[in-house]
Amino acid sequence: MPALLKGFFEQVFRPGFAIDPGKRTLMPGKLTGKSARVLVTMGMPAIVYRWYFMAHSLLSLERNILRFVGLKPIRHSIIGSVEASATAREKWLFRVRQLAREAI
Repeated sequence: MPALLKGFFEQVFRPGFAIDPGKRTLMPGKLTGKSARVLVTMGMPAIVYRWYFMAHSLLSLERNILRFVGLKPIRHSIIGSVEASATAREKWLFRVRQLAREAI
């Protein structure tokens, strides 16, 4: 995960907003009942990331950050080979726009 994204999570998921301040329990945070969608882009084919690397970073993000503050369900989309042809890129952009419309 890029350092800038980690810094964003640190600032946004502070005690008082995402978790109760002073609590030292593993109870769900204050975002219980909310959902999330994670969109991951990469140069390698998505199937390689899922099967060979077992989507390790994505699962870590879901388990250690998003679920910890109570977000559930967590949906994800993995877009691989982003440097592929313009046609493939247009298909993915269309799909991402559809996902955004469905979320509203």
